[in-house]
Amino acid sequence: MTGCTSWRGSLYTGTIEERPINTTENALDNARRFFEACETAQGWDGCRDYVAEGATFEAQSEPLADVTSVEAYCEWMKAFGTVTAPGAAYELHASAYDEATGKATFFATYHARHTGEGGPVPPTNRETHSHYVYVLNMNDAGKVAHMVKIWNAPWAMRELGWA
Repeated sequence: MTGCTSWRGSLYTGTIEERPINTTENALDNARRFFEACETAQGWDGCRDYVAEGATFEAQSEPLADVTSVEAYCEWMKAFGTVTAPGAAYELHASAYDEATGKATFFATYHARHTGEGGPVPPTNRETHSHYVYVLNMNDAGKVAHMVKIWNAPWAMRELGWA
């Protein structure tokens, strides 16, 4: 690095090309942006900038058993939040970033009413208030490389009248 590389508080006074990358801040910021885009049903188009190429997904939840990529999960959430339960929203309770492991976690409650097509039964007009956790493995570039969703799907399915 050449030229000015000084910091004044949190304001960097060098050029953008010289700015050192703060991986922790970058990873946490990308994780938050990804979480928000995914939970507001923006689909892959709204999430792709925060995700590494080929990022994988896993969940021990029946509705998501066949979903293996973050891209596919983003599209699943988009369909659920715009078709099956339009107007669905989340309430974020806690978030954290573990610098040692490169993992971001988000604990939230998903609020949704089944009013649209796309569920296993016709619209029930019933609601779910379902807790879940995202664990996002962030790569060295600060992007989501792997995602785990921890979710009690049978609870949500019962509340929606699907089980």
